[in-house]
Amino acid sequence: MTHRVAVLDKELCQPKKCGLECIKYCPVNKSGADCIILNEETKKAQIDEDICNGCGICVKVCPFEAITIVNLATELATDKIHQYGQNSFRLYKLPTPKKGEVIGLLGRNGMGKSTVINILSGNLKPNLGKFDEPPEWDEILKFYSGTELKSHFEKIKDGQISASIKPQQVYNIAKVFDGTGKELLEKYDERGITNQLIKTLDLKNSVDQNVKELSGGELQRLAVAVTSVKDADFYFFDEPSSYNDIYQRMGVARVIQSLAKIGKSVMVVEHDLTLLDYVSDLIEVLYGVSSAYGIVSGVLSTKVGINVFLDGYLPNENVRFRDKKFSFDVSTTVGQFTGETIIKYPTLEKKYSTFSVTIEAGQVHKGEVLGILGANALGKTTMMKMIAGVEKPDSGSVDKKLKIAYKPQYLSSDIDVDVISVLNKANEGLIEGSQEEEQIVDPLKIKKLYNKSIKNLSGGELQKVSIVTCLLQKADLYALDEPSAFLDVEDRIAVAKFIQKFTRSYGKSAMIIDHDVQLLDLVSDSMVIFEGTSGISGHATSPLSKVEGMNKFLKSLDVSFRRDEKSRRPRVNKEKSRLDKIQKAEANFYY
Repeated sequence: MTHRVAVLDKELCQPKKCGLECIKYCPVNKSGADCIILNEETKKAQIDEDICNGCGICVKVCPFEAITIVNLATELATDKIHQYGQNSFRLYKLPTPKKGEVIGLLGRNGMGKSTVINILSGNLKPNLGKFDEPPEWDEILKFYSGTELKSHFEKIKDGQISASIKPQQVYNIAKVFDGTGKELLEKYDERGITNQLIKTLDLKNSVDQNVKELSGGELQRLAVAVTSVKDADFYFFDEPSSYNDIYQRMGVARVIQSLAKIGKSVMVVEHDLTLLDYVSDLIEVLYGVSSAYGIVSGVLSTKVGINVFLDGYLPNENVRFRDKKFSFDVSTTVGQFTGETIIKYPTLEKKYSTFSVTIEAGQVHKGEVLGILGANALGKTTMMKMIAGVEKPDSGSVDKKLKIAYKPQYLSSDIDVDVISVLNKANEGLIEGSQEEEQIVDPLKIKKLYNKSIKNLSGGELQKVSIVTCLLQKADLYALDEPSAFLDVEDRIAVAKFIQKFTRSYGKSAMIIDHDVQLLDLVSDSMVIFEGTSGISGHATSPLSKVEGMNKFLKSLDVSFRRDEKSRRPRVNKEKSRLDKIQKAEANFYY
């Protein structure tokens, strides 16, 4: 027996612009029943899951790809925790918080992480799928009898649970609080640890500024601090790494772990696998179909959980949730690039009133990807802008004849144009049905966004559209500043592999700045490492081989990496562990 899930994306469904194909061609409708109708109030399609036979014809004929129909195993139907309404998202099973442990939630965007956070923190009462007649607490508690979650929900019912949540969108802090970072921290500090956190999270230079003047990374760390100073039973951190460099990510990881050490329950949603691996004690995988349904797996150890996710198969539950596994091929491109030099730049210097940066001379070859690594505020973006011709260096000059396509770090989303117009403009022509669509748009799966407006895209969707817009331009060198921000793990790996294939197959070259070490490890052939004092002076090396570059970078971090023997992904050694000590003694920080 199967249990059917029919989900409609109301934003994509546009009955005025189509011929109501879903209603016309539905075989159940043809037999005289009303399986798909146009809802009188919403003027959108509505699907009756009970009589739908799962044929999937409506999915194929809908010109806007607005319908998703999935057949699930019936036993899952009894594990439904919450459903938002008819033909809308539903969540099956919940992760169980554990005192004294950090639980990492790992999964794609659109799998219900926010729903999980809202239910476990008591902001959303689970309706067990009965959205038309939501159950009372007695029924919910009966549903959970005999499980660890029952006592958790009893506390929520009696108002005894306090949760502290770090939201994903940290920019909203500036909208709701007017004052300095320190004032915000002192307002919420119930544990008397403000000064200690300012030190660990490297906030000393920013806490005296008004919150409205802080950068993305500073706001992110401030949000982590505000979440941690409250005295709660539960702590949730939703994507705490965005905008932060790897030094700052390590500080964030230590703060999160310190909460578990004092016996608190902590959950973290994070797409940077290196950080998730480092911070979590246990992992629960979320899988399903984005925006249609999400299922929470059982508890796994960190190592097993991440490997299972990369494999796309859960052995304990015998579920395959992705048709391909992700592997980290150890690319050794040492001395491989003897071919044509695409760009050669001399030593470049740039001075601002309070900051200066020097970049050693270097070059990029045809088919090569140059990775750029280093702390924030050392001039990585300035280097990229000087090479891309967006900013003029004070000394040294870059060949003007080169055509460079540049994707900036911060993306503007307030324009009201549809995605397809932006892509057509980048490609100087009609993208639909073209070779470029097949080569660039299809692999990154953004076709279904064509009719959406840029201002309605999520952070991850906007990032993918920006990457595609950059790669569609006819250029010699593609410069991408932080392409991993807001992308989930699967998209990060897909983007990295795609950029690598794109540069090799078409003889293009790329420069990439990113803080996700795993992504740069996967995609780079050579590396430029930035050193110096953040915000004061930066110095960039000339391009180094990947091994040499990574070793130099990890040494400055005082962190050592090993490779996972199964998936070959880089893993951070726990501080002062046996391997950590051996590798540091041999000055071999990078496996």
